Amino acid sequence: MNRKALWWAVLVIGAALIIAPLAMGMPGKAAAGQRMLNDFHPLMQAASVQTTADYYNNVFVPLGAVSKQFTAASTDPQMQAQLKPLMPMLQPVIPIFKQVPAGLAHYKPLVTTMQGNVSDYASVDSLPNFNLFAWLFIVPGVLLVLLAGGGLYTAGAFHLHLHRPHPAA
Repeated sequence: MNRKALWWAVLVIGAALIIAPLAMGMPGKAAAGQRMLNDFHPLMQAASVQTTADYYNNVFVPLGAVSKQFTAASTDPQMQAQLKPLMPMLQPVIPIFKQVPAGLAHYKPLVTTMQGNVSDYASVDSLPNFNLFAWLFIVPGVLLVLLAGGGLYTAGAFHLHLHRPHPAA
């Protein structure tokens, strides 16, 4: 392979390293990823995840059993009679209690996922700032383009012709 072809290949690779991350929107996506990591940082610490799991398991799951009893009270005449003094207070919250089992089912995967990803989050969070990610491609790309441009110039692939105006005679 001759030198000119090699320099042209280096130029194409360098241009691809510059264009590809920009075409994929990498700077904006990397910035969004960094913001997300920063926002989740306090929530994904082991102690915070454990607190979330404790609230879910020790407060909200038992509330599910209580919610079923209150919901049953709205349709069971015997329970209505026993709870008659409390019904004015319970009546407004019964629709909320009816939603508790669905809420528990909805949030269980979230709590489980958080518990299972504490160390993965810590690993990703330990990476350099994501805003630098695109530059890991762009800077080498610029250097390769400059290198290839110099190589192509010295190999005679293109010439700069500077024309000086000639004084009028």
